[in-house]
Amino acid sequence: MKAISHLIRLMQISFILFRYNLDELVYSLDLFRPLRFFVWLNPYRKFSRKLSRGERIRLALEDLGPIFVKFGQALSTRRDFMPIDIADELAKLQDRVPPFSGEEAKSIVEICIKKPIVEGFSEFDINPLASASIAQVHTAKLLTTGQEVVVKVLRPGIYKKINRDIALLYALADLALRYWGPAKQLRPREIVAEFEACLKDELDLLREGANASQLRRNFSNSDLLYIPEVYWPYTSHKVLVMERIYGISISDISALKKQGINLKKLAERGVEIFFTQVFRDCFFHADMHPGNIFVSTKNKENPQYLGVDFGIMGSLSPEDQRYLAENLMAFFNRDYRRVAQLHIESGWVAENTRINEFEAAIRTVCEPIFERPLKEISFGQLLLRLFQTARRFNMEVQPQLVLLQKTLFNVEGLGRQLYPDLDLWSTAKPFLEHWLRKQIGPRAFIRKIREYAPYWAEKVPEIPDLIYQVMLELRHLKKQSKCLSCLSKKEKEQTSKKSFWLIGLGIASACLAWVLLNLSAKNVTHLASLYLWILGLGGFGLFFGAIINLRKLN
Repeated sequence: MKAISHLIRLMQISFILFRYNLDELVYSLDLFRPLRFFVWLNPYRKFSRKLSRGERIRLALEDLGPIFVKFGQALSTRRDFMPIDIADELAKLQDRVPPFSGEEAKSIVEICIKKPIVEGFSEFDINPLASASIAQVHTAKLLTTGQEVVVKVLRPGIYKKINRDIALLYALADLALRYWGPAKQLRPREIVAEFEACLKDELDLLREGANASQLRRNFSNSDLLYIPEVYWPYTSHKVLVMERIYGISISDISALKKQGINLKKLAERGVEIFFTQVFRDCFFHADMHPGNIFVSTKNKENPQYLGVDFGIMGSLSPEDQRYLAENLMAFFNRDYRRVAQLHIESGWVAENTRINEFEAAIRTVCEPIFERPLKEISFGQLLLRLFQTARRFNMEVQPQLVLLQKTLFNVEGLGRQLYPDLDLWSTAKPFLEHWLRKQIGPRAFIRKIREYAPYWAEKVPEIPDLIYQVMLELRHLKKQSKCLSCLSKKEKEQTSKKSFWLIGLGIASACLAWVLLNLSAKNVTHLASLYLWILGLGGFGLFFGAIINLRKLN
C-alpha cells in the first residue's frame, strides 16, 4: 500500500513539475538523459520561459502543498550550497493554507482541556485569526480571569500527511543519491532528517509552550523583548493557549513611522536581542521572520519587540558559543589566522587541514568585504561566504550554525529594512568584547570556582580516603628506602620527587577540604573569605601540580 501511495503522490508531483517546466531537472539526471526530447513536448514550456528557475521552483512547491512549502523554507536557509537566486525565491515561500472548520477546532480544544469550551472560555471565536499548514489560531477569553488569549490548534490529520510526505522525501533523496552525482556532496538524506526533526518539533505545541516559557523567563523585566505568557492548564500537545498581544508588524514600516517609532533604535535593539539570546542565554528564537515579530507602541523612543511562534528554537553549546564569539572578534580584528585556528580547534574543520591554505582562503573572502563602508557590510553574507569557503576544506555541516546563520540573515534583513544605514558591526562588537571579558580572565576563573564550589564540597567526604591512600603510598616508599643504596642516582631523585609530590598532594587535599567546608558556612567575613580564596587557590594549584608531576614520574 505504501508503494502505491508513493506512486500516486509521485504522479501528482510529476504533473506539477511538468506544469512549471521543471521536468528538465528530472531529465538532467543520467538515468533519464535519453528521454530529454520529451521536454519539447511540454505544452507549458513557452509559458514557463517567462519565469526564472527560482520562481518556477517556488510556485511548484506552493502547489505541492504545505509540507513541501516548509521544506522549501528550510532549504532557503542552506545558502552555503544552494544557488543564491533559488535561495532568494525560496525565502519568499508563504505558509498560507485555507482554514479548517472552526467547529472542528473547538472540538479538539474540548478534548484537550477535557471539558466543554464554555467551562474554559467565556468567548471563543469560531473564525480563525490566522491559518497555516500545521495549525491555526483562534482568539478567546479565559472564563476565570477574562484574559484575552490566542488558542493555537493543530490541524487534524496533520501527522499522517507529514509522515507520508516525509517518507516520500526520503525516497526522493535515495533516488538522488543513486542517480545524481552532485547529490553526495549535498547529503540529501541528512537534509531531510534535519527537516523532519524541525518539523516534528513544531508539531508538539507543548514543546512550543515550554520554549516560550523559557524565553519569557530569560527576558523577564526586560524592555527589549516581551514574550506572551503561556496558560498551562489549557495547553497540551495539540493545543497551545497564550496571552494575546497587540502591536504593529515589524514589516509594516509605514505604520511604525506613523506611530513615531524610532526606527534606528528599533533596528539596533533587534541586533542586541539576537546577541543577548545567543551569547547570554545560549537559547535563541530561530524563526524570526516578519510574521513572528511585532512592535509595542508604548515606548516610541525605546521600542519593545513582541515575539510569537516558538516552534523553532536554536541553542549553542558553551564550546560553540565561545568559538563563535572568538571567531567574530577575530573577524573584526582581521586576524584570519586566528579564524582558521578556531575552526580547526572547534572541530568544524578537519584537524589535518593546512592552516596556511585555509587562512589564505579566508583572507581572500574577507578582505574585499572589509574594504567597503561598514554600513554596506552584511554580517550574514560574510558568515555565508565563510561557510562556503570552509566547505572546500571539508567542513562538517553544523545544524546549530545553520539555524544561527538563518536567524542572523533575518535579523540583519529586518534591521536594514527599518534603518538602511544600520551598522551591525558597531552594535555587535562592544557586546562581544564585554561577553569575552566575562568569560575569559581572572574574574571568570573566580566566578567559575564559586559556581563549582558546591559540587566540589560534595566530594569533600572522599578526601580523607584519598589522603589515607597517599599515606599508604608513603609507607610503602619508606619500606623501599632500604633499597635506595642499590638504586642509581637518577632513580633516587625520581623516588625523592615522587615522595615530595605525594606529600604535596596530601597537603593540597587537606587545604581544599578545609577551604570548601569554611566557604560553605554562612557567617564568613569578607576578610576571612579573601584569605580562604587565597588558600584555596594555592591548594588548588598544588593539588593539580602534584597530580601532573606524579603522572610524569610514573
